[in-house]
Amino acid sequence: MDLVSHTLFAVYADGTTATFPLYGLESFRIISHLWIKAGWASKFSFNFAWMGRPIIQLPEDLLMVQEVIYKVRPDVIIETGVAHGGSSVFYASLFEIFSHGRVISIDIEIRSHNRKALEAHPLKKRITLIEASSTAPDTLQAVRALISPGEKVMVILDSNHTKDHVLRELELYGPLVASGSYIVAADGNMDDLHDVPGGQSDWVTNNPKVAVHEFLASHPEFEIDPEPTRLGTTYWPDGYLRRK
Repeated sequence: MDLVSHTLFAVYADGTTATFPLYGLESFRIISHLWIKAGWASKFSFNFAWMGRPIIQLPEDLLMVQEVIYKVRPDVIIETGVAHGGSSVFYASLFEIFSHGRVISIDIEIRSHNRKALEAHPLKKRITLIEASSTAPDTLQAVRALISPGEKVMVILDSNHTKDHVLRELELYGPLVASGSYIVAADGNMDDLHDVPGGQSDWVTNNPKVAVHEFLASHPEFEIDPEPTRLGTTYWPDGYLRRK
């Protein structure tokens, strides 16, 4: 990168090179790609909280999913993966603004201090916690029992990110999503993080994005909506599946 001539020099894996104006769109794409990788390795997304609860998400992804939630106006968001509960509170805060809606948050382990914090939170009335495996039959039955006929459901998958687990979640929770709503698979960028510190070599094929494309091959009723990831600065590429 030459800050004097305002030029970006790129060297690709196959040995080819290219030069771009530093302040052009292609340079922005390249720099953003590297920023995503470096940020993940340095735990950039661990630095934020939402209304008092740590939220391990890229801020850009939160803004984009907010756009989708505002457009869809679901009655219920089902999220798998709770961690500290920041995402649960984030979705609940949007519902509070709408004066309608609730979150069903599922995790195989909800640590006691996180549960206590969520149960004491001002938005607790909009959050239901289920401590169980997201793919267990009893869990799906419990979730279905919490949804009334005609309610519009949106699903966000952010628990175990192995291909097989995400594929199973897509199969189980996809039928709950009505036309025009979404099931979202987070962290599909794992394939691009296999070579950074903390990454794993099998992430090239063992990740949510691979699960998404395998799911789509047998579920033509869903399609990828590229709009929420249009800027490229995302951990969730190919993650927004809209039911036709």
